[in-house]
Amino acid sequence: MNYQQTIEWMFNQLPMYQQQGASAYKKDLTNTLLLSEHLGHPEQQLQCIHVAGTNGKGSTSHLLASVLQEAGYSVGLYTSPHLKDFRERIKINGVEISEDFICEFIANNKSFFEANQLSFFEMTVGLAFDYFAKAQTDINIIEVGMGGRLDSTNIIQPLLSVITNIGMDHTQFLGTTLAAIAFEKAGIIKKEVPVVVGEYTTETKDVFVEKAQEQQAPIYFASELIEDVYPSALVGDYQIHNKKTVQQALKVLQEKTNFVVTEENIRKGFMNVVDNTGLQGRWQQLGTAPKVICDTAHNSHGLKIVMRQLGNERYSDLHIVLGVVNDKDLDEILPLFPKKAKYYFCRPNIPRGLSADILSKKASEYGLEGKVYISVSNAYQDALNTADSADVIYIGGSTFVVAEVL
Repeated sequence: MNYQQTIEWMFNQLPMYQQQGASAYKKDLTNTLLLSEHLGHPEQQLQCIHVAGTNGKGSTSHLLASVLQEAGYSVGLYTSPHLKDFRERIKINGVEISEDFICEFIANNKSFFEANQLSFFEMTVGLAFDYFAKAQTDINIIEVGMGGRLDSTNIIQPLLSVITNIGMDHTQFLGTTLAAIAFEKAGIIKKEVPVVVGEYTTETKDVFVEKAQEQQAPIYFASELIEDVYPSALVGDYQIHNKKTVQQALKVLQEKTNFVVTEENIRKGFMNVVDNTGLQGRWQQLGTAPKVICDTAHNSHGLKIVMRQLGNERYSDLHIVLGVVNDKDLDEILPLFPKKAKYYFCRPNIPRGLSADILSKKASEYGLEGKVYISVSNAYQDALNTADSADVIYIGGSTFVVAEVL
C-alpha cells in the first residue's frame, strides 16, 4: 500500500475516536501492552514528559518541545488530533514522520493489528514510540489522547507528568463532575515522578494532592509558583496559563534531571514555537481586512476564554463560521457565543459532524441567527464574500472545522 492507501486503511478499518466517537473508546490498556510487547517495548527506551488536561495540552506540549529544541536536544513530539495530515501527530524537532516509515510500520505489523483488533489510537501510539526509539531522541513530549488513566500513552514511565487543567469535556467517558474527570487525568501520576499542575479548582486540587501523596510524587501548582511569563508567538489569552505550566515544568525538569535549559532557550522557544513545531489553530490569524481568526477551542472551559478575547476585538460586524461534532453539549456551549453576530452554520466533514440544520435550529433558541451551508468551505467562502474590510470573521466550534479551513 502507498501512503494514502495506508492512511485510509488506518482510518477506515479500525475504530478511531475522532471519526466515530464512543464506539472507538477502549476502557483498558490490554491491547496497548500487547502491542508494546510485540514491538519490543520501545517506550522503555524513551525519556518522556507526559502531558494531560482538558484544554491546553497541545499548546503546552508544543511549547515544551520548542524550548527543548532551542536547548539543542533531539525532541520527539506526539500529539493528537491532526489538522491536515496524519503525520502532524508524530514529529522530531518539528519535522513530521516520513510517509515511508508509516507505510513500512503498518505493513510489518498489519496482521498483528487485525488479529488483535487494535484501535486507530493504539496503533498510532505504538508507531510513535517505535519511531522515537529508532531515532534515539533525547527527550519526548507525549500528549494524552483522552483522559489519562486508561489512555494508550499511559504505559510510559516519564521523567515528569504535566496536567494543564480540568474542564467538562468527554463526560460520557471521563465522568460528569470535575472531581471524576480529575481522577482520570491524575491517572498519569506515577510513583515518585514529579507532577506539575497548571490550573485547579478546590474540587480538583484535592484529587491531585491525594493521588500525588499515594504515589509519593512531588506536586507543583504552576499558578501559585510562576508570576511572570515570557512573551510567545501564541497570543491567545488562555496561553498565559500554558506558559506558566511550561515554565514550572522546565524548572522541575532541570532540578530533577540532567537536562539544561537557559533563560534564552525559553525566550526563543516561546517566540519560535510555531516555526519550531508547526503548531496551528490557536488564535491563529489567517487574514486581514477583514481580520480572520480561527481557534480550535471546542468546550465551555476553552470557549469562555476565547469568546472573551473575541469580545475585545474591534470591528464593524462579526461573522462566525460555526460547526460542531454530534456529542457536543450545545446547551453548555451555545450560550457563550455572542448574539450580535452573523452565523454561518456548517457540518465538519467527518462521521461525527453534527448536521448544520440541527445546529442552526438549536442556536436560534439562544438568539444566534444565520444561514446553513452544505460545507465548511462554502460557509467560509460566503463569510469572506460578505464581510467588509473592517469586519472580523471567527472560525471555530470544532478542531475539524478549523482543519478544513486551514
